[in-house]
Amino acid sequence: MLLVLAAFAGGAMASHLASATPQTASPYAPFDQLARVLVLVENQYVDPTQRAKVTDGAIKGMVAELDPHSAYMNPSEYALFQGETEGKFGGVGVEVDAKSPDYVTVIAPIEGSPAARAGIRSGDQIISIDGRTTRGERLDKLVTMMRGPAGSTVRVTVRRAGVSEPITFTLAREEIHVKSVAAKRLVGDIAFIRLKQFQEGTHDELLRAAAKLRAESKAPLTGVILDMRNNPGGLVDEAEAIADEFLSSGVIYTTRHRGRILDEAKAHSGGAFASLPIVALVNEYSASSAELVAGALQDSHRGTIVGAPTFGKGSVQTIFDLPGGAGLRLTTMRYYTPSGRSIQAEGIRPDLLIQSATPTAPGEIVRERDLEGHLAAERPSEGARPRAEIDQRPNVVIDTKRKPEDGAFNAEIPIDPEKGNDVALAEGYRILRKAMKSSG
Repeated sequence: MLLVLAAFAGGAMASHLASATPQTASPYAPFDQLARVLVLVENQYVDPTQRAKVTDGAIKGMVAELDPHSAYMNPSEYALFQGETEGKFGGVGVEVDAKSPDYVTVIAPIEGSPAARAGIRSGDQIISIDGRTTRGERLDKLVTMMRGPAGSTVRVTVRRAGVSEPITFTLAREEIHVKSVAAKRLVGDIAFIRLKQFQEGTHDELLRAAAKLRAESKAPLTGVILDMRNNPGGLVDEAEAIADEFLSSGVIYTTRHRGRILDEAKAHSGGAFASLPIVALVNEYSASSAELVAGALQDSHRGTIVGAPTFGKGSVQTIFDLPGGAGLRLTTMRYYTPSGRSIQAEGIRPDLLIQSATPTAPGEIVRERDLEGHLAAERPSEGARPRAEIDQRPNVVIDTKRKPEDGAFNAEIPIDPEKGNDVALAEGYRILRKAMKSSG
């Protein structure tokens, strides 16, 4: 309502000043146009319209024109977004991924969730939700369909290998608490740590996982495999705190707004893993804050990056509360790695590249540079080190056994990764074992 009032007031002022200020130069001209269109829609559209719905659409359209990551969120959308950043939401508790245009695949049900108790399994293919086919739908929309208030129900139909007929589950939603860190001690006393996303409390989860790993044996940890594959990013302050645990000094990242440095985050001594060799696993779905951590490790020569080139989202969004419970996610900064390079539309190039033997179909993998309206990549600044100094020509490992579930942590991950099918994990493990032998 405030926007509508401002639009009409702006139009009146623009008309009043028309004799002194050309219409094209008036800062109120766009509001005048918006008010005219609103009146036409309300008076002339074929069916009666809801003013709130129309103005919400206008705001959404205005913000969406900026870049793919800025968005206006109405109260229900904002509440959902806040639940995601807090690691809790109303839902059935399944991790899913879209590997086919025809269905989404269950990576794993969350332990103790309604989906797990009902018997949904890893590998199940979700073919409909509440009777609506999943074919051709975006993954984020399907996730939203499965979420809702605790106590409400949703019908999920799956296709399962070895079962001829689809199976339908009627699930009562509950408040789901998502853990963002999973950890396991591997042969050779190497810590495997998977970061699923950066949400509120991820840093605390990491410290608890580190303490648990150390308590499992009297032998000290000898290295860390940090798995950030499929990590979409999240809260920058959590990513900063995580990176600080692997670095003992130096810059983690800087942020800039319209060319001016706003913040320079620096590491402190005493990090939980600052003295251990590190391998970080990334892929084309590692984005934003995950790239920030990978870039800090790479530029600081603290870790070997293994996997596929990352997504390439080098922008930071600020969240603004709006009246009525709405919210605004607005791109306000770009972030830069310690060497001063921007990864926007470029991504992090691994030191050791894992390449699939199967050719990728056009459009199968989408990165930041493929998104309409993305912020352009930047030329290296004068103070940045040339990329050739940072990204040495990587070795190429051909992955002939790539599976949809590769990169997804599960309890069956072998304690000796060389005996498993996860090529990137096995290569990272070999790098650390080799480093241990060299130092020993």
